[in-house]
Amino acid sequence: MSEDNEISRLVRMTSIATMLKSKRVLTATDIANKFNISIRTVYRDIRALENSGIPIITNEGKGYSLMEGYTLPPLMFSQAEANALITAEYLIKEAKDTSLTKHFEEALTKIKAIFRYNIKEKSELLSHRMFVLKNGNGNKTSHSLSDLQLAITGNILTKIEYQKPDDTSSTSRTIEPVAFYYSNENWILIAWCRLRNDYRAFRIDRMKKIEFHTATFKQRKFDLRKYFSFCPDNIFFNP
Repeated sequence: MSEDNEISRLVRMTSIATMLKSKRVLTATDIANKFNISIRTVYRDIRALENSGIPIITNEGKGYSLMEGYTLPPLMFSQAEANALITAEYLIKEAKDTSLTKHFEEALTKIKAIFRYNIKEKSELLSHRMFVLKNGNGNKTSHSLSDLQLAITGNILTKIEYQKPDDTSSTSRTIEPVAFYYSNENWILIAWCRLRNDYRAFRIDRMKKIEFHTATFKQRKFDLRKYFSFCPDNIFFNP
């Protein structure tokens, strides 16, 4: 094996280890597709990582995962990766939801803390050489995206007071949050509505009040791609 190929393999294996840390279960097919390699090569890489002392658990019929509690050495970001994060920071700052902006800024501060000095220097330069022109007035229109995301991942039953467009009154809905999509500068929640006994889409800036129950709901089989494939373009939003 040539020196270049060996370096390429080491970079790939480091990336695989990072992917394993970032996911609960990672399949051989996921790895093969990511790096455009064969399944056999994936098996060799996994075996090499195991031989290097990384505790990889093989879940038969599912994939691979890292032993709980195992910590990888500190991540090293490339300049291009750091630049991508700085760019994302500018785009997130224009998001309409205050909770998303706040939590991203907190997370990015932690990430920047592990940048190498020369990466920090160049990233700070780039941050002064970027600007986002606003299409609207830049006002924040919602504050609950982060909490609703937690309701999705925790199967938390939620009650909302929802106001439709061109309607001064609101209706009370008990919903089971399942997914989000972003359209025309608005975050829209897809949820099972117990009032309508069907899936409905709700713009979160039209939620006048949100209450999170202590009760949870049983997770439904929901496929976001299938949801959109069955929805004609004119009824993506159907509260």
